Amino acid sequence: MDGVYLNTDPVGDEEADYFEIEGDSVLADYVDQTGMFQGENPLPPAVGMEFESYEDVYYFYSCYAKEQGFGVRVSNTWYRKSKERYRGKLSCSSAGFKKKSEANRPRPETRTGCPAMIKFRLMDTRRWRIIEVELDHNHLINPTSGKFYKSHKNLGVGTKRLLQLDSAEEVQKVRLFRTVVVDADHNGFLDVDEGEFGNSVDDSNQLKFNEGDAVAVENFLRQAQLTDSNFFYVVDLNEKGSLMNLFWVSSRSKAAYNYFGDVVYIDTSCLANKYEVPLVSIIGINHHGQSVLFGCGLLAMEAAESYIWLFRAWLTSILGRPPQVIIADQCVALQIALADVFPRASHCISLSDIMRKVPQKLGSLIEYEEIETAICKAVYHSSKPEQFEAVWEGMIQQHMLGDHKWLQAIYEDRRRWVPVFVKDVFLAGVLSIQSSDTVSCFFQEYLGVHTSLREFLEKYDRALQSRYQLEALADADSKSSSFMLRSRCYFELQISKLYTNEILKKFEREVEGMYSCFSTRKLNAEGSLVTYIVKEHVEMEGSRRDARDFEVLYNESEMEVQCNCGLFNSKGYLCRHTLSVLNQNGIEEIPPQYILPRWRKDVKRSYVLDYSYSGIDINSQIHRYDNLYRSIVQVIEEGRKSKERYDIAIQGINDILSKLRLGTNPSS
Repeated sequence: MDGVYLNTDPVGDEEADYFEIEGDSVLADYVDQTGMFQGENPLPPAVGMEFESYEDVYYFYSCYAKEQGFGVRVSNTWYRKSKERYRGKLSCSSAGFKKKSEANRPRPETRTGCPAMIKFRLMDTRRWRIIEVELDHNHLINPTSGKFYKSHKNLGVGTKRLLQLDSAEEVQKVRLFRTVVVDADHNGFLDVDEGEFGNSVDDSNQLKFNEGDAVAVENFLRQAQLTDSNFFYVVDLNEKGSLMNLFWVSSRSKAAYNYFGDVVYIDTSCLANKYEVPLVSIIGINHHGQSVLFGCGLLAMEAAESYIWLFRAWLTSILGRPPQVIIADQCVALQIALADVFPRASHCISLSDIMRKVPQKLGSLIEYEEIETAICKAVYHSSKPEQFEAVWEGMIQQHMLGDHKWLQAIYEDRRRWVPVFVKDVFLAGVLSIQSSDTVSCFFQEYLGVHTSLREFLEKYDRALQSRYQLEALADADSKSSSFMLRSRCYFELQISKLYTNEILKKFEREVEGMYSCFSTRKLNAEGSLVTYIVKEHVEMEGSRRDARDFEVLYNESEMEVQCNCGLFNSKGYLCRHTLSVLNQNGIEEIPPQYILPRWRKDVKRSYVLDYSYSGIDINSQIHRYDNLYRSIVQVIEEGRKSKERYDIAIQGINDILSKLRLGTNPSS
């Protein structure tokens, strides 16, 4: 059976497990409605991909090259003494340089020494694995010229290769899922051990299913594929062929990531709290400050290997474009995996996760209340790193906590969770300075400790629709002009025309907070850079108000302003201290670099995907669904513009439904 696999283990691991990509995978567009291996490659080559044969690697890379617009040539092939190939290297046709020719009219040099290539080798499993990849070229490439290269001459329709399928049932599954979803040994979809079939000798590396769970998973994925042609999922099978891990993401979630994927929160609370559903949710924040889902996973174990598998699967689904910032809890296995898969992202530890653990880790101490107060003061009321250090060190010494391992651990990680240390990282409000602002579980109302997997999957669509409805309502509210401004400040008027209502409400607190800033004085000036000290009455514990100084840097020539409170990076809008400085300098509008597109009410989200083909196959349920969906969305867009159009749309929809229910021909 032909297929492409991504391996999570090191290249040298001869007995490595693998996971098989399903749905919208590397192989997805190779399989057409007749079960043929064809088409264009949607993803670039990556280390760990595996293939059945040497020829499959060449075909795969050539399809990718044709799509990108460059040619392919075989640079090297290594043979054993038995004349068996065991290693290969494919390069861009512009790799290297031609040997100098002494001919009277030598051909012009066309090579550039291009480094783009892949290396692959034959593993003990008799599969060919990519072990090294270089995607960058040192010359221009043009997708429109790909078909003219010699290496692509034989990639036409005439060279489609039929998948080796054992039965008509398997062919049907190829048609349904657009890629192979069968286990070659078991001739079925998933081999799982449900509770009613007895206990396994060792089930630690497989998902634990109760009665009905396995069927629910299969039905869920099958239905998702039918209703969402760009639905993506990956299954990870153990050595017995049993389901170990599962990841899935909808087309809407992938589209949402394109707009709001700058900051991502990894919710592992279900795993940490031993829920029956071992769910991991990948969450972002949309322009209304609402949670938006980027993907879901089920993991058999809370281990680094499992997390690495999950994150690589998600990274594949988002075409290798990692987020800028990732926030997760302090779990060691989770942090190891994040550092492995996303080495260039900024890694933050969830502030709310750490503060929730304070009673659990320290509640048994005699002086717990005093210790908790000191921790909150250090975390939430330190405006400079040295202030945090001083308060923390004083607490440790006063209460003799120098040997407390948990406090030592979170102190060593302080630069990844304490607000005063992460103020230079944009966090979109996810890792908040205020203890009351946290990202709640996306499925909080639909998932409890004892909720079964079958029950959760039955509620899954309802949970998503509820979130979609909240986003649609917030869109409508923000686009209306009925929002009442609290002040006459021009900053507020400016933001009200641009930002969504939810972000506007939060910004209004900063506008109102300008009145608590009772002194704004110039400290020093170096050219166009001026330093101001803004004094503010800050509410402390017990309704006590304390005067605090905030340092604001203002560059008049560049129209740049920065406060050491760090609110702009934390929340994405200017603080009361910077607004006070702008106001004192006669600035009536917030500079454009501080107006973030991610909060705008007019952000255009293409959650309805724009497919590249115009015609549909009416014999395909997927194509029929896609076309109907796009058509009804157009009706919705037109119908919402006025009451008259709405009435026409509703009447038309009711007429269509009546005809469909009666089984009559709409054209009659």
